[in-house]
Amino acid sequence: MASPGAAVGSPGPAIDLSYTLGNNGGDRQGGETPNAVRPVLPWLELIQHYSHLVMAVVDVATAISAPTQAHPVLFANQYFCRLTGTHPEGGHLDLTFFDRLSTANQKALQERFRRHFLSALLRHAYGHDLVSRRLLHEPLVVSLADSETGQVKQIELRLRTAEGGLEISAITPELSASLTACWAAPPSREQVATHLLGKEPAFKLLLATLKPGSYTASGHILIEGIDVTERETSRALIEMLVGHESVLGTRRFEEANRLMKQLFDATDSFLLSAEDNQAQLFTQLDRPEWQTVNYAVEDLKESSFLRATKRREVVNVPDLALDCTTQCEQDLFNQGARSLLLIPLVMRTARVGESKAQMVGLVGLASSKPYAFDQADCSRATTLIPALTAAMRHSVQDRFTNIHPSVRWRFEQEAERLSLGLPPAPVVFESVYPLYGISDIRGSSDERNRAIQKDLLSQFCLALAVVEAAGEAVSNALVGQLALDLADHITALEDGVTVDSEVTLLRYLQGEVELHFEYFAQHSAEAETAIARYKATIDPDHACVYTARAVYDQTIGHINGLLRDTWNHWQQSMQAITAHYCDLEATDGIDHMIYAGKAIDTSFTEFQLKSLRYEQLRAVCDCARKGFALKATYDTDMTITHLVLVQAFTVDIVHDETTEHLFDVRGTRDTRYEIVKKRIDKACDAETGGRITQPGMLTVVYSTSEEWQEYERYLRYLHREGIVDSVVEQGTVEPLQGVNGLKFARVQVKPG
Repeated sequence: MASPGAAVGSPGPAIDLSYTLGNNGGDRQGGETPNAVRPVLPWLELIQHYSHLVMAVVDVATAISAPTQAHPVLFANQYFCRLTGTHPEGGHLDLTFFDRLSTANQKALQERFRRHFLSALLRHAYGHDLVSRRLLHEPLVVSLADSETGQVKQIELRLRTAEGGLEISAITPELSASLTACWAAPPSREQVATHLLGKEPAFKLLLATLKPGSYTASGHILIEGIDVTERETSRALIEMLVGHESVLGTRRFEEANRLMKQLFDATDSFLLSAEDNQAQLFTQLDRPEWQTVNYAVEDLKESSFLRATKRREVVNVPDLALDCTTQCEQDLFNQGARSLLLIPLVMRTARVGESKAQMVGLVGLASSKPYAFDQADCSRATTLIPALTAAMRHSVQDRFTNIHPSVRWRFEQEAERLSLGLPPAPVVFESVYPLYGISDIRGSSDERNRAIQKDLLSQFCLALAVVEAAGEAVSNALVGQLALDLADHITALEDGVTVDSEVTLLRYLQGEVELHFEYFAQHSAEAETAIARYKATIDPDHACVYTARAVYDQTIGHINGLLRDTWNHWQQSMQAITAHYCDLEATDGIDHMIYAGKAIDTSFTEFQLKSLRYEQLRAVCDCARKGFALKATYDTDMTITHLVLVQAFTVDIVHDETTEHLFDVRGTRDTRYEIVKKRIDKACDAETGGRITQPGMLTVVYSTSEEWQEYERYLRYLHREGIVDSVVEQGTVEPLQGVNGLKFARVQVKPG
């Protein structure tokens, strides 16, 4: 490092860079703090007091086995101190602002610091820089509340070191062993990058071991940051606007509206839409009920609103008191608006022989102060126009996009009505036949409980190893009792888990064991090693051991995927019979809900209904065949059962935007059907008490003799095709809540 008065750069005059850092050990004078930098040159004072960058220099000076202390900050500019709430006292300034970050931000920032120490470690061990500069300087966006204003800022931080500016001169045998376990031979840059991004177990253990006290290090780390609040707010807003869900009329709109006002420092916002000759102004958007005022489009001709639409660009109205030519603008002025920022939402519509712009709407931002918006706001608003236009268009199309093709036409009709300004009408399909079936994974709850048990036992054994290691090093009765408690929990877990075990036991470990890791590590190197092993086994996404449960989740996902793909394959032949609505849901297995009838397909006939019912049975049997290889493929005790519910009479279905399903049935008769649907897969035989569904078998539930006559014929056809056995088991279903008289027939499905 150049001494004071040394020349920087050549050729050129010598520049004196000498300055006082304050009382830094023996060099500090007069009790000055590191923040009290008194640069010799005026431009250095600009950096210290007026730079918009966050800047601080961290002093690293650690030794093996030395007590862990916060790294002091040699230099911090005024913006850093204000933003982080750092108040140097007694000549000391450290990184206590870490505590003001969220847990996720703390973890991410610590990981960025650790990369620099890893780079120094690898340079110490292998003599080369093996961590790429891109990974070392990867930016991190953190949230910090300004200590003066309280406003939450998004700060993009980067950590930098000079070449060789952070050196590790010695490491502990434990750290050396972890390094060797991770890389037996010197790694390449690509291998280091792969481990940093993939976090292999051996590498996770190395990072857990790489901590103060396990090495001797010295040097400096530069923290640089820039306020990216506007950029991040714009990004979050755009992501919300272009999402798959409609924004208008939802909580997502409340959040989008809040972000818009925050981004432009606006006091209010409004929407303006125009259909044919009528325009509607929506204000008080932060309230449950918006205020709506109607205007004739003709009356808005001289307004700044239509001026923005014609220009297809953002318009800034600096002072509404000087530019208030229409009643609409006067109404906004009376509500307290003095300046406006108008964002037009225009899309092009193509017709034969012409192409013109159609106004979708207008988003307005208002301020109670005149001249509140500037050219930067206009530029920022312009970048939002595509996302805002998509959101406004999506709010109309949301009623029919991503909807089953068989019923989309009806939603398109409704969207056309709305675009003409007509009142909404219910989307109803009357007198359609329901066909319901389910392929249920039986034993999934028991399998998950076994996975929970296995993971909890593993984590408790690791925790017991930590406590026992600490108990050998310190004479403390409470440590001994904690070890006995853990042993008791392990004994109880070996007998099984209860409904609340997963939550309560993990909470117990966090509060009674993990909370005291720092204390245990201070008294025993063995405990420190056990803690590192414990942490290395923890899944970062679930904050616990999640090995067996991950296998379970993967197995369920694969089974559901197999069943879903099988059903979707059969949907092609079923839709060829007659266009119908089909809703497929996957949880622990799949269930399908089909609606078919003249209301959906005008050419629908009774023969097509019978063909569809038979094809449904063939599809479910194919799902059963796919499940026969379950045990061999996944080494599991889970099985799959299959059921089809018969209903000869029709139902009416209606689209209700307040429910999670696209369609709901209506009427008392339809309610009965819904009750049966929800409970039938768990129903039992009235005579034997056993489940009416059995693994590898097709169960048909019906009510009347006419229904059985039809489906008995279908089962005979399935046997003729070699799909099922000839033996049919029959019985009566135990009464369900409010539903009696159901019967069932059950037949074994043959392997394919």
